Amino acid sequence: MKRILLYSLTIWSGAGLQAVAQEACQTYRLVYQTVYDERQVTAYRIENETVYDQQTVTRYRPVYETEMRERRYTVARPVTETAEREERYQVMRPVWETEMRDASYNRVRDVVETSEREERYVVQRPVTETQEREERYVVQRPVVETAEREQCSTVVEPVTTYRTDYVDQGQYVDQMNVQPGRAYTALRWVPGTATCDPATGQMVNRPGGLAWIPFKAPDTTTVNRVWQPNVVAVQTPQTNYVQRVVTQKVPYQVTRYVPEEMVRKVPIQVCRMVQEEQVRKVPVNTVRQVTERIEQQVPVQVCKMVAEEVVRKVPVTTCRMVYEDKVEQTPVQVCKMVAYEETVQVPRVVEKRVPVTYTCRVPRLVEMRVPISPCGETACCGSDSAVTYASPTPAMAPSRAAGPSPTPADPPAKSGSSNSPGDASQRKPELNPGEHVPTPVDDDASGSSR
Repeated sequence: MKRILLYSLTIWSGAGLQAVAQEACQTYRLVYQTVYDERQVTAYRIENETVYDQQTVTRYRPVYETEMRERRYTVARPVTETAEREERYQVMRPVWETEMRDASYNRVRDVVETSEREERYVVQRPVTETQEREERYVVQRPVVETAEREQCSTVVEPVTTYRTDYVDQGQYVDQMNVQPGRAYTALRWVPGTATCDPATGQMVNRPGGLAWIPFKAPDTTTVNRVWQPNVVAVQTPQTNYVQRVVTQKVPYQVTRYVPEEMVRKVPIQVCRMVQEEQVRKVPVNTVRQVTERIEQQVPVQVCKMVAEEVVRKVPVTTCRMVYEDKVEQTPVQVCKMVAYEETVQVPRVVEKRVPVTYTCRVPRLVEMRVPISPCGETACCGSDSAVTYASPTPAMAPSRAAGPSPTPADPPAKSGSSNSPGDASQRKPELNPGEHVPTPVDDDASGSSR
């Protein structure tokens, strides 16, 4: 920027008179360019840090005590009484008599006769021979290798949570109960009255007399003490142990067996069976049955039942219950809650801001005045060459809030060149021979506010 300004001042001083002569017929076009300035910006990053506060908590521990309580109960004790009574009954007495009964029977007797016969049979006689054969077998040869494996172990860590317990903090309240009185009727004297007869519409005197009149006893008020509940939510801390799995590498020995084939000669016994025919004499027993009649008289005892009346005394036992009161001492476990204080760590998250510096680019608009020759490429105002210069007067840049000002419309230029407003800000202006480079007008130098 300084170099451009010095170059502009040099040209201005050298050809000042010539520029003044051409100022009267010179026009300019405003061109806006965006310039990015680098700035150091400090921002703050939020980091969360956990801080543990020491807090005293009151807890309750159950303490069990044994106390003796008296228990009264009634025991029914049986009392047995024995008496005798006569009982007559009939008994069937057996009378035995001896009689002879015919028990003859037939007996079958076996008569054995012995004879011999020839029997031919084939016998397998074993013949043993010794031979050798090759036997191939596989031997597992051990190979030891060292490897590593992951071993998981469980670690128990304490975790404190809060449980919501609902405690009844109620109280006893006096409640009034009104018991309505008893309704009854009583016979009372009713004096005579004058009433209107609805049938005739005349006044009729009704004589007095006795009548049943309803009465009601006064109400009874009783006071009862009633428990009024008041359930309050209480946060109770509790510590649970959570299991966490820890993995570590442990070296171990692995034995791997490699199969290896071996050959050995094994002697074997081969048994061959040879058939031989033999003759033997076998004794044969023939059984013949012979029937015989055996006469037999058997004495038989015959029992006859004779009825007889017998008298006996039967003991009768009567049981009656006698009730007695007994007292028993019973041990009872009583639980009492004892308060104790314990210090716990309560986590709290603290917010901390850490400064961070970074570089950002801020855009700003720079206004440039580009001279336009109304006479074309020929010399103007009697000068030898058409030389134009940027105006040294400061130009106000458009406000950022309102947006960039529209580029003024250019006069018709020579054929072949684009005169659209969008191309005027994007392309470089074409300069005539001997024309000066346009001087940018800085917003800071011109005093315009950003």
